[in-house]
Amino acid sequence: MRQLYIGGSWTASASGEPIEVVNPATEEIIDRVPAGSPDDVETAVRAARQAFPAWSETAAAERGKILGEAAELLRQRSDEIAKTIATDMGSPLGFALKVQALMPATVLSSYAQLAESHPRESRVGNSLVVKEPIGVVAAITPWNYPLHQIVCKVGPALAAGCTVVLKPSEIAPLAAYALAEIFHEVGLPPGAFNLVSGRGPVVGEAMAAHPEVDMVSFTGSTAAGRRVASLAAESVKRVALELGGKSANIILPDADLATAVKVGVANCFVNAGQTCSAWTRMIVHRDQYDAAVRLAVEATGKYTVGDPFDESTRIGPLVSAVQRDRVIRYINRGQEEGARLVAGGTDRPHERGYYVEPTVFAGVEPGMAIEQEEIFGPVLSMIPYTSEDMAVQIANGTRYGLAGAVWAGTEEHAVAVARRLRTGQVAINGGKFNPRAPFGGYKQSGVGRELGEHGLEEYLEIKSLQL
Repeated sequence: MRQLYIGGSWTASASGEPIEVVNPATEEIIDRVPAGSPDDVETAVRAARQAFPAWSETAAAERGKILGEAAELLRQRSDEIAKTIATDMGSPLGFALKVQALMPATVLSSYAQLAESHPRESRVGNSLVVKEPIGVVAAITPWNYPLHQIVCKVGPALAAGCTVVLKPSEIAPLAAYALAEIFHEVGLPPGAFNLVSGRGPVVGEAMAAHPEVDMVSFTGSTAAGRRVASLAAESVKRVALELGGKSANIILPDADLATAVKVGVANCFVNAGQTCSAWTRMIVHRDQYDAAVRLAVEATGKYTVGDPFDESTRIGPLVSAVQRDRVIRYINRGQEEGARLVAGGTDRPHERGYYVEPTVFAGVEPGMAIEQEEIFGPVLSMIPYTSEDMAVQIANGTRYGLAGAVWAGTEEHAVAVARRLRTGQVAINGGKFNPRAPFGGYKQSGVGRELGEHGLEEYLEIKSLQL
């Protein structure tokens, strides 16, 4: 069994209990990590608190240098890390390399640069306004992008001068261990970064409630985010939440329909649909709706489901049996509510592994569960509209507001509609994801932003000196 990383050393958990890590493609146990305890959290927070004064006072250039070296090692080990994530999380290997391994290296490199370049002082009249690291940060991360979500928190926190206690998902934790090894190798000071694996109700809650934690940054479900926020409120600590999504993909009548549908299907099914920002609702004008459904079904037929290490695979397994069963329940519910299943369904494509066929529903109406609730699997809901106002109303008609897309004949038209959407990020005519742009949600999709300068600002306090 692996160990915890606390105070710069690998340490046995006080609990002595293991958590089995399962390969979702084969259902075989591939590793074991510690089921951390509140005592482990106490030890890790104490180490982070002791390390904070020295790390926060370390020159920004030195902090950036260490993070840059870590980013370079991530790049050098990207093949190995991609194989790890393909094994414990199930992402197809090509996607795991490009997105799950190399994108975190890019993000960490950006924070290596921002550590020194981001301004920390400004003048307002007779006042000097300074920005200082907030302190000890508890980072709680999910399994769907197991390294990227860690780097999105740990990178800016360390760049700001904070120290960190990380709890990775116990379902896909192995990439977190690779990052801990890299931080150790590049000489990150002991206690600046600590890793405590374990279950959310035990380790995560102990971290969120700990009075010596100054900030908690959480990515996961909206329900779990509410729990984290309520625990953190007891000690009035800062909370950053990146939660669920039910993102809308609006295709306007003057758009290139074939391209919009093809890219929309791809975005919905990326990472087997286990992406909080996936465009899971395709909103199409009534006059083009039947054609769009045909195009979506045709595109879906090209998504091969299978072994993450097979080059032909486009959709790997869902991460666990629990997640697979959840998605199957939603597919059944969609049919019960009257939506029309036009692709996919509940048949198991393979005897072993937590696989689900990519699924498309037509005839979806606003208010249906599959239109309102986050499924977190490869399930697309297609919804017709008759006016631009109606399309915007449908898009804004859920409790979420994380991401989305608008397709139109001109950028100007698409931007005008995008400005009306209550969501944190909108792709215009297929605009590419930008790892330096702020990412986060409106409404119950979260509080705060990650990535780029806005992500760094989350970990800084503001002090005003009156001169």
